Amino acid sequence: MSVIYINPYAFYDTDAQAYISAVETEDGQGLEDGVKNAINSFVLGCKADGIWSAIKASCILAGARTLSGALVPLVGPTPTNNNFVSGDYNRKTGLVGNGSTKYLDTNQNNNTAPQDSSHNSVYISTLGTGVMLAIAAGTANIGSNTLQSTVCRNRSNVAFSLTAVAGFYGSSRSNSSNFLVRNGGTTSTASTASQTPFNAIIRLFGSDTISGTHRIPFYSVGESLDIALLDARVTALITAYAAAIP
Repeated sequence: MSVIYINPYAFYDTDAQAYISAVETEDGQGLEDGVKNAINSFVLGCKADGIWSAIKASCILAGARTLSGALVPLVGPTPTNNNFVSGDYNRKTGLVGNGSTKYLDTNQNNNTAPQDSSHNSVYISTLGTGVMLAIAAGTANIGSNTLQSTVCRNRSNVAFSLTAVAGFYGSSRSNSSNFLVRNGGTTSTASTASQTPFNAIIRLFGSDTISGTHRIPFYSVGESLDIALLDARVTALITAYAAAIP
C-alpha cells in the first residue's frame, strides 16, 4: 500500500508558513495545530482587510514555546532583547517588563514611516503599574510616538488621554491634522497636528528614559491602517492562543 505524504503547511499562507517554520526552528520543536492555525488566520485576515502591507515591524510575543521563538519577527527586523529571561515569558499572555532594565528595541526607527502615515499598536494582557508605558519613541518630545495605558501620542508631543484597561491599544495617523486612537474597543479622534518624527528607535516597554511593567503578547508599528480592523485581528489571535495552548 502506498503512503501519501501531506505537507502540513500546504494550505497555509506563505508568510504565515515562513513565520511558523522560523519559530519552530528557534524553539527546536513544533507548535500545536491550534497555534499554527491562529497564526495563519491572523495573516490571511490582515491581508483580506488590506492592512498587512502597512505593518513594517511586528512580533507575536506569545505562542512560541521559548522566549527565543517569541522574538522571531512576524514582520520586519528582529528586536533586540535587553535583559529579558525565560521566566518573563508566558506562552498565552506574553512578555512582562520590570519597569527599569528590561525592554525590547524594535530596531525600527520612528522616522522610517512618513510623517502623516504612521501606526503603533500593542496588546496589553495585564496592566502594569507606575508610568505604564508600553511602546515609545521619545516621551513628550516633538514628533513622539507613544502608547501607554493612560495617554498616547502619534507624531506629536501633545498627549491624548486614554482609559487604562487591558486589551488592544493603537493609534493611526493618515493626515496632518488628526489621528485615530483605539482602546477599550472604542475609536476616538485626536485633533492634533503632526510634527517632524522624533529620530529614535521605537522601544517596547518604554522609551529611552522610562519603562513599564505591562505584560504584552503583541506589537506592531508601521504606516497608517484601519486600527479597528487590526484590533479585531489581534484580539482574535490572542483569544485563539488561549484556547489552543494547554
